[in-house]
Formats: sequence, C-alpha cells, structure tokens
Amino acid sequence: MKTEETSMRSMWLVLASVMLLATSPAKAQDGYPSKQVTVIVPFAAGGTADIFARMVSNHLQVKLGKPFVVENVGGAGSILGVTRLAKSAPDGITLGLASTSALAINPSLYGPKLSYQPDKDLVPVAQISVVPNVLVVNPNKIKARTVPELIAYLKANPDKVSFGSAGVGTSQHLAGELFQQMTGTKMVHVPYKGSSQMLTDLLSGQIDLAFDNVPLLLPQVKTGQLAMLATATPKRAAFDPEVPAVAEFLPGFEAVAWHGFLVPAGTPKPIVEKLSAEIRAFMQQPDTVQKMAELGAAAVAVDSEPFAAYIASETARWKKVIEAADIKLE
Repeated sequence: MKTEETSMRSMWLVLASVMLLATSPAKAQDGYPSKQVTVIVPFAAGGTADIFARMVSNHLQVKLGKPFVVENVGGAGSILGVTRLAKSAPDGITLGLASTSALAINPSLYGPKLSYQPDKDLVPVAQISVVPNVLVVNPNKIKARTVPELIAYLKANPDKVSFGSAGVGTSQHLAGELFQQMTGTKMVHVPYKGSSQMLTDLLSGQIDLAFDNVPLLLPQVKTGQLAMLATATPKRAAFDPEVPAVAEFLPGFEAVAWHGFLVPAGTPKPIVEKLSAEIRAFMQQPDTVQKMAELGAAAVAVDSEPFAAYIASETARWKKVIEAADIKLE
C-alpha cells in the first residue's frame, strides 16, 4: 500500500514539474515590462506616423505601468530607424513603428544591400492603420475632373504631364508608376525630399498632379486649390464616399499607406502576444477610431500573423511594379 502511495506521489510530483516547465515561459512574462520601453519611430516628430505612435505609446504606458518613450530616428527613407529597431536586443524593451515603404518597398529597391530584412530581422506585432492616398491635380494645369478624362488626356499627351512624389521609391512614387502601368500612359516623375516640398510645387503649378496621403492634401482640396479625382483605396473611402476610387475604372488598383508595430526577431512570443492584444484593444476603442479618422486614417486592429502575411503580399505586389518600372536604388 505504501509502495502504491509512494508511486502515486512520485507521479504527481513529476506531473507538477512538467506543468511548471510548460507554463514558466509565459509566467516569466507576467511582469513585462520590467522597465522603460523605447518606441522607435523612423520619422520626424509631428507627422502622422509620429502621432499614431504616441497615441499607442500613451495607452501602453497606462495599461502596462511602465514608461513607453517615443524616440524619433528619421532619415534615409526610414531605413535608419528600422535598422536601429532590427538590431536592438529582442527583449521587448524596444518596440518600433514602420510603414509601407520600410517593410514592403525597400526590400525590392535595395535588395541585399538593405541593412535589414523585414521577414528575418523583425517580428510583426500589430497593424494599426490604413491611410488613403488620393489622386489630385492642379486645376489650373489639368482640366480633367474624372479618372477616364485624365487617362484620355495622358494618352494624348505622353511625357508632357508631370507627377510629384516624396522621393524615389516612396509609396507616392509607386502609386504613379502603377497608374501608368495599368493605363499604358507615360508621365514625368519629379521626386522631392518630402511631401511638403512636393505640395508647394504642385500648388504653384511646377508639377501637374500627385498621389499622396489624405491629411496632406485635403485642406487644399477644400479650398479649391487642388482637384481630387479619386482615392487609391480598393473601394470608396469613408472620409468622403462621394469621391470614386481609381479601382472603379482600373480594377485592382490600390496604393495605400499603412503602419504597424514590430519588435526585433527573437522577442519572446508571450511578449509579442501581450503587446498585440493591448494595441489591438486600443485601436478598436471608439475614441481611437474617431481620432484616427480625424487624422485621415482608418484604424485597424490586425494581429501578428495576419499582419506578417499582409506585409508579404504587399512586398510581392510592389516588387512587380518596381521591376516593371526598372527602379533601382544604391
């Protein structure tokens, strides 16, 4: 009898040990974060992406009880900041925000010369936004007021219309390249060192049209300085359902900007899951949705794995556009 009791006690001790080992990794993260978390934003302070990052950081600080401090590391088309994130210790103490260009465009533009590889060096945590790009024209230069009218004008005037962008290889640039490829038209690309410089020349008539984010262009559209022909979203955007989508005339056309949070590869999964859950919960709050809409963006709450799949699909899609346009950066 004692032998049987001893055997049973031993079995339960072994079982308890196994259960403890199985749960210890998760329990190790119960106290996360144990200290201040740095949130890297690869853009200058004050922009839309910076505002997004600070909104989420403030929420995480309140919910998780430790400071989440934004550090702006701009430059080189966000490469500097994302590289800094990728090379940080994978302990959850460094979190970062990145966008379309850094995650889905730069790998094809720079190839193996890029100082980070999103699918190897980073782990997606959560996608938080989609920012519509819109097609606008200077009404004094371009008389077309619909997409079909613009296409007809471009076909009749090859290489005589200029479109601006925030730089070679940016989402604005590739939106123009995609438009040309899908319509069989030819325009002259004029790259700038940022959207603000591009907007100045667009308003003055130095360039004719552009694709860019809604928050930048909407004020000038409302005053009549620019004419908005369409959105680059798959369907009409919520900010103005009266404005058609380019996709209504060119099925499959899409050129939106998006943002999401990531951590260095190797970060423990429980930390990724904890951050993802908190970020997604915040993005679904009515106040957050309203604030994002005021900033010209749609709030989304996409988990780690579907965000990773989305990055992969966007990378493949833009790679085709880049190769067809023969865009190369050193």
